[in-house]
Amino acid sequence: MKMALFHHSLLLSFIIALSLSSIHVTLAARSLLQAPSLPTIPSLPAATLPPLPAMPTLPASTLPPLPATQLPTLPNPTLPTMPTIPKLTLPPLPAASLPTIPTTIPSLPTIPITMPTIPFFSPPPSTTSP
Repeated sequence: MKMALFHHSLLLSFIIALSLSSIHVTLAARSLLQAPSLPTIPSLPAATLPPLPAMPTLPASTLPPLPATQLPTLPNPTLPTMPTIPKLTLPPLPAASLPTIPTTIPSLPTIPITMPTIPFFSPPPSTTSP
């Protein structure tokens, strides 16, 4: 009960705070809209940049021609022959016989419906008379 009351009061306080802040925002916006117009900001003059210097021309260099040398030919290596692996033969598996599935459902045992009677004993004789 106390926990539910706490949650309800917390929710109510949150709604009140939200509505009050909404009122303040609305009043502030209205006062800004009704305020006299602000003075205009003077425009700044456009900045003039100095011209970029011209790119210097570099002398064109000539590269010497590459020597035309032939690459030496490499000998073709021959791989050694792989030894042959003997075939592995497994012994035959014994014939497995599958269990037979019964085709008839055995009858369920019956539950007795009658309750057995419990013999009641007579109370012990009293030592005092009524």
